[in-house]
Amino acid sequence: MSYDIKITGGTIVDGTGVPGYVGDVGIKDGQIVALGVAEDDADRVVDATGKIVSPGFVDIHTHYDAQIMWDRMLTISPWHGVTTVIMGNCGFGVAPTRPEHRELILETLKIVEGMSYDAMAEGMGKDWPFETFPEYMDVIEKNGTAINVGVLVGHTALRLYVMGEDSVKRAATPEEQDEMVRLMQEAMDIGALGLGTSQSEVHNSFAGNPVPSRLASEMEVQALATPVGAADGTLQVNHGVEDSDLDMMGRFNKNTGSRVTWTALLGGMLGPGSHRPYLDKVAELKEQGIEVSPQVTNRPTFFEFDYENPMIFEMLPPFNELLRDGNRDNRIEAYKKPAFRQHFEGTLLPYMAEWKENAVISHNPLDPSENERPLVEVAAEHGETPLDYSMDLALKTDLKAKFRVAMLNHDQIEVEELLKDKNTVLGLSDAGAHNSQLCDACQATDLLQVWVREKGTLPVEEAVRMLTTRPAEVMGIKDRGKLAEGWPADVVVFDLETVGAGPLQRVYDFPAGADRLVSEASGIDAVIVNGTILREHGEDQIGDDEALPGKLLRHGKA
Repeated sequence: MSYDIKITGGTIVDGTGVPGYVGDVGIKDGQIVALGVAEDDADRVVDATGKIVSPGFVDIHTHYDAQIMWDRMLTISPWHGVTTVIMGNCGFGVAPTRPEHRELILETLKIVEGMSYDAMAEGMGKDWPFETFPEYMDVIEKNGTAINVGVLVGHTALRLYVMGEDSVKRAATPEEQDEMVRLMQEAMDIGALGLGTSQSEVHNSFAGNPVPSRLASEMEVQALATPVGAADGTLQVNHGVEDSDLDMMGRFNKNTGSRVTWTALLGGMLGPGSHRPYLDKVAELKEQGIEVSPQVTNRPTFFEFDYENPMIFEMLPPFNELLRDGNRDNRIEAYKKPAFRQHFEGTLLPYMAEWKENAVISHNPLDPSENERPLVEVAAEHGETPLDYSMDLALKTDLKAKFRVAMLNHDQIEVEELLKDKNTVLGLSDAGAHNSQLCDACQATDLLQVWVREKGTLPVEEAVRMLTTRPAEVMGIKDRGKLAEGWPADVVVFDLETVGAGPLQRVYDFPAGADRLVSEASGIDAVIVNGTILREHGEDQIGDDEALPGKLLRHGKA
């Protein structure tokens, strides 16, 4: 046999957690046909001597649902070794959507996921090429993608499709619930991976209303999850820790048979050590045979925001009221008033420690020398408090100034406990969302850099398992996440001595000239998707106008 690609001399870490070993990988017709010993010649040889050869990374929590319509490369995920992504998380998809609801869906994504409305409107186009969920899946498959894609049905989109604008006001009638279940069954029949939903009180939609899924009863979610379980699918639930009901999520698993994964369990959400009772409860459920997998992340939860759309403060009463009326002029006038600032500071007290210690100015259009400097330091130089200076700078820049703060998950002892717990799963990269505010699509390379190389907390074999087979099994992905003969050749070659995530950079490459934050990867030598070299030494090897190797994963497989 002559291989299409042979990877030679690397340490093979196959994704299962077993010790790595030096060997070769032979790839033919998109599959791994030799592992360990690959004696035949090849059209292309990748020298992996001194490097790690692993399965492509699986990112189960992304929001590329709109971006995939204009960015088939799904940047920046493959830069960081990700070869499979799951969309539709938290219920925030774009299908099914009736033509008359398109603006409402985009407005919801703008508010709840921090996406640019102008970028989405231009990128999606005036006439969307789909309305129903099956049509959306067909469009993705026809257009092609650089990497593999699985799709959850978004509960918010489904509810809006069936109930219209009443979806943000009330419970569903029995007839409406039956219609949603019918559409859910249709979606599972054509290959959806499951259902994404949100019950989180911080998720609001158009006109400041709760997102539609928040108005759903437990009975409605269970009814929708029933065809998910019957098809061996997964229910993804967004619940903040404060209002999390793990018993309810356990009932979803027990009564429907669907796997359940919960977003998200982070360090410090309710104070030091607040994650531990939740880990204990999940372990208790596990002992009862109930599967609920909390999603965790290795990165601090950084929020970049501006006062145009202050996402991280939207749950606070003064901002919730301002965002609800949707009037920008009212917002600007409020920011000028000492009474509003005092009200804001009073409600901000739980966050003040993080604000004072961690906030930086990430974008000052008037004085770039202040960029990436601590807000408290710069404010002191101007004789102001951090809060006053940030609002004054916002007003001077027509709300274009941006700030970044680490709010959660920054106690590394707590993060280590979350990462090492056997019942958790890596998630929450949020790739495709909050593009101008944060960038965690580099989660995989950050894990390898910080928690494997620098800290030595995780053996590389365990870190790779956490990035591959573990998320794949939680989401019911049946043919990805492992190096094995006969499996699709999704492979990453990386240098453990240099792999990492670079500093955040602001670029303006989205439709309508919208900005986003990106992070370059280092130490990723090659990214192979279905037997095709997609990237090598940090450069794309295929143009975005060419045939791309990614596959749509229907029923969890290509």
